[in-house]
Order: sequence, then C-alpha cells, then structure tokens
Amino acid sequence: MSSMFGKPRVSGERPPQSPLPECNVAILGCRGAGKSALTVKFLTKRFISEYDPNLEDTYSSEELVDQQPVLLKVMDTADQDGPGNCERYLCWASAFLVVYSIDDRKSFEGCQRYLEVLALHARGCQRRCPVLLLGNKLDMEEYRQVPSAEGMSLASRFGCFFHEVSACQDFSRVQHVFHEAVREVRRQAEWNLPVRPLFISEERPSPPVAVPVALPTHHSLATCTFNTLSTINYKEIPSVAQAKLVTVKSSRAQSKRKAPTLTLLKGFKIF
Repeated sequence: MSSMFGKPRVSGERPPQSPLPECNVAILGCRGAGKSALTVKFLTKRFISEYDPNLEDTYSSEELVDQQPVLLKVMDTADQDGPGNCERYLCWASAFLVVYSIDDRKSFEGCQRYLEVLALHARGCQRRCPVLLLGNKLDMEEYRQVPSAEGMSLASRFGCFFHEVSACQDFSRVQHVFHEAVREVRRQAEWNLPVRPLFISEERPSPPVAVPVALPTHHSLATCTFNTLSTINYKEIPSVAQAKLVTVKSSRAQSKRKAPTLTLLKGFKIF
C-alpha cells in the first residue's frame, strides 16, 4: 500500500496533456542511518524518532525547484545489512541519496558498499545518475565517530556530492539536499542533449569565373579569357568538449507550499 506525504493533488488543477516532469530519488543506507527520518522531514517538516525499519515505500510531492515545478518521488528503501535486490531501485531512480550516521562508523562503512554498487551500475549503463553522500544526525556532534573529512574523502573517491544534515533540526538544509538532487538530474539531462555541429564559411581563391583580358593586337593573338573564382568551402568545427562544473548553491529559497497533509505510517511516532 502506497502512502503520500506533502500537498494533495487536486483533480483538474493541471491539463492532463501537460504532466509535471518527474524526478525519482532513492534513499539508500544501512538500518538506523535515518533514511525514513530524512524522508518524513522533507515531506512534512516533522521529525520522527520511531519507525518500522522493515517498511519500504515510495512517496511523492509536488515541488518548486528554481521556479520550475517537478513531481519528486522518493523511495525510502529498507535494506537490512547492505545492498540487496538492488534492481528494484537501480533501474527506477534518477538520483541516489546514500545516507550514513555520523555517530555510527558501521553505517559509514556500510554506505561504501552502496557506492560501489552504484559505481558498478554506472559503468554498465549509458545514463549517469547523480549520487549524493549524506552524513545524517549532525545534532549528535558530541558523539561523532566519522569526521567530515572522511565523508568528503569518500565522496571525492566515488565522484559524488557530499552534505551533512540533521533530520531532527534544520528543515531548510534537508530540503536543500533533495532540491540539489533535482538540480543535478536537470543538469545531467542538459549535458546529454545531442550537440549539433557548427559550420563556418571559409573563402578560398581559385579559378574559374571567366574574366576577359585583351592582349595587345600587335602580337596577332586572339583575345583570351582567364578564369578566377572565389569559392566558399564549409568546414566543420568539432563539438566543444563538455566539462562538469560542480557548484553548491547556498540559497535557501523555499517553494511556496501549503501546509502538508500528514499520513501516518505503521510504526511512525510523530512529535
């Protein structure tokens, strides 16, 4: 049974012939890393402290990212001790959030296995999905077991983005991470657009427009003509190499959203 957090969709609100673009985000990580807490925080601005670790579901919310609407679908996965049955989200997701808890080194070591699975999947397919590494439970700083430098080093090793957040404190930072995933999916789609070759004209002098030239008559030679022609040749310029520019926007612009409708899931305790 699927549940939905966020703003309810009203029928007739949008013509059926112009649906919202979709972005599918899968949240991965070991049990206890805070995946469900991050999901509910983003969709409801609420914090949960207890939930069913065996519950896996997909939720959707209409978001406004950089003044562009998008239907954001979030899969809160429920792997027990590491990657298992990965096909269910590898072929579905447009982006991945790999989560660990900064106060649990075991969860950090477990997320490395997820990054390895995603890297192997990326080599075997044509499309590249953005990956964001998240250090969760920033509010547990005094019990930190994983320094920020280690998280940044792991993210750099796998070529993904890195953030540290707290599901129980700052909603804007959690929202920023999900919106960054949407932005990276959009950028990736733009980079994958086919590039049309550019042609420029190049003038080269060569014969043959006939231009009559009269020779002196005392040589008893007939009038001759010489050909001169300026031809236009077309030369293809190679496509400009694509380079990825990684930027992290610090703007906290939030979409204007109505008060979210909260649907309780089995095992959730809302504060």
